[in-house]
Amino acid sequence: MRAPDTPVALTIAGSDSGGEAGLQADLKTFASLKVHGACAITCVTAQNRQSVTRLEPCSPRMVRAQLEAVAAGCPPSAAKTGMLFSAAIVREVAAFLNRSRALPLVVDPVIVSTSGRRLLQPAGLAALQRDLLPLAALVTPNVMEAEVLTGQKIVSAQDLRAAAAAIHRKFGCAALVKGGHLAGTTEAVDFLCSDQGEWMFSAPRARGSALHGTGCVYSAAITAWLARGRTLQAAVRLAKDHITRAIFAAMPTPISER
Repeated sequence: MRAPDTPVALTIAGSDSGGEAGLQADLKTFASLKVHGACAITCVTAQNRQSVTRLEPCSPRMVRAQLEAVAAGCPPSAAKTGMLFSAAIVREVAAFLNRSRALPLVVDPVIVSTSGRRLLQPAGLAALQRDLLPLAALVTPNVMEAEVLTGQKIVSAQDLRAAAAAIHRKFGCAALVKGGHLAGTTEAVDFLCSDQGEWMFSAPRARGSALHGTGCVYSAAITAWLARGRTLQAAVRLAKDHITRAIFAAMPTPISER
């Protein structure tokens, strides 16, 4: 049930049967931040932390029907996309969102799973860059995704900053390039570049963690705070705090403390 004054956030993403990433992670994050979560499922996957064993996309018509139903019944205050898989789905989502240009949109450009399974077809990637990113308020690539979007190798914090600026120039949306997968650093550093300026967000790196779904939770938390009326910079800062706490809370307890 949803209270009348509760903000609504919409996730357009794939379903994770393991419950740790994708749609399930988004909805749990929305709920934890006091936002009602609505959803449009793009793909059904059979997966767990180790691998994605099967993937079946929804028809673009079914994706559109879900979006229309959400818009009619509980109009969202912000939206995010996750796994979109195909060019046809990307185009359907973009066509729908193009009618709601005032709706803050966070694009998590899910390209490859942690286990290496391709989750966005090459034609889908081209459609995402051409049709969806120009509609976005923010895109949130990790290191690998930022390398794909820029064609540049990222090996340092300065490279993260340069990639955020390059993506912002290229697509016109704000870019948050996340350094959580950057090797050889003691801090998890992210760079945000937008029309308003540049910001760095830093948190201690969790050593020895191999968690699934952190990118989904981060982008969902940003979306939730945007739905609650925060500015983009404030939403990213609050979401960075949220994902940092979540990562450390999920780490195994040392034996001496058990």
